[in-house]
Amino acid sequence: FADDREVIRALQPIADVGLDYLRLGQSVPTLSGGEAQRLKLAGHLAEAARSGGGRQPAARKGTLFMFDEPTTGLHFDDIAKLLRALRKLIDAGHSLLVIEHNLDVIRASDWLIDLGPDGGAEGGRIVATGTPEDVRAHAHTHTAQALREYDAALGAPAQVRERPMPYRAQVPGDEERIAIVNAREHNLKNLSVDIPRGRFNVITGVSGSGKSTLAFDILFNEGQRRYLESLNAYARSIVQPAGRPEVDAVLGIPPTVAIEQRLSRGGRKSTVG
Repeated sequence: FADDREVIRALQPIADVGLDYLRLGQSVPTLSGGEAQRLKLAGHLAEAARSGGGRQPAARKGTLFMFDEPTTGLHFDDIAKLLRALRKLIDAGHSLLVIEHNLDVIRASDWLIDLGPDGGAEGGRIVATGTPEDVRAHAHTHTAQALREYDAALGAPAQVRERPMPYRAQVPGDEERIAIVNAREHNLKNLSVDIPRGRFNVITGVSGSGKSTLAFDILFNEGQRRYLESLNAYARSIVQPAGRPEVDAVLGIPPTVAIEQRLSRGGRKSTVG
């Protein structure tokens, strides 16, 4: 379709936000949170392109776009693609207002409004405004201090040692571990991994690489399913267990608690939770 302008016009915004690996016709529920957010952004980019070409009414030009922490769940490489996509909205004549903690986004902005000085009852005031350079020179705000420390860290020489790493983690045999064998859920490709028990483990990678699938669809669902199977038939009839994940085996899994960032019923203690 390289010579088909209509196809390119529809697909280019998806490529611009780094989602060119998705399949045409892929259902939206299979996307990760970061992928779904960038797909929505791609739709606005496509609309901005049409507006720039005079296909939309004039009222659609100069729109104010508001984003609430758009970098949540994104890998650093994805954040760079997000910033390029946001810049395209600016180039199309729109305005952006972004709520964000990510220092790369803060440093790339044209104007900052820093609220504080702290949270809760100690917040609700404007403590600094201006360009990122102006705010960085502020004496006391948390954002200014973070910007100064970040800039100092960027000036430090990179400590990177290139060496081949196996895709399967090597865990000493005498250490307790959780073992996942041949996970095939969603886009996981016969993934086997050992996770040390009693350690602080982090799963990372670009958006859509399978992080949530490994953590929640494999580990948490399997742990929850085994717990529910230990209950009597009446209890199981009330709480239906999740379906068995596509995995050969999950070994050494302890009782599991999941704290996710997704919408649920809110209450007075929601912020504490």
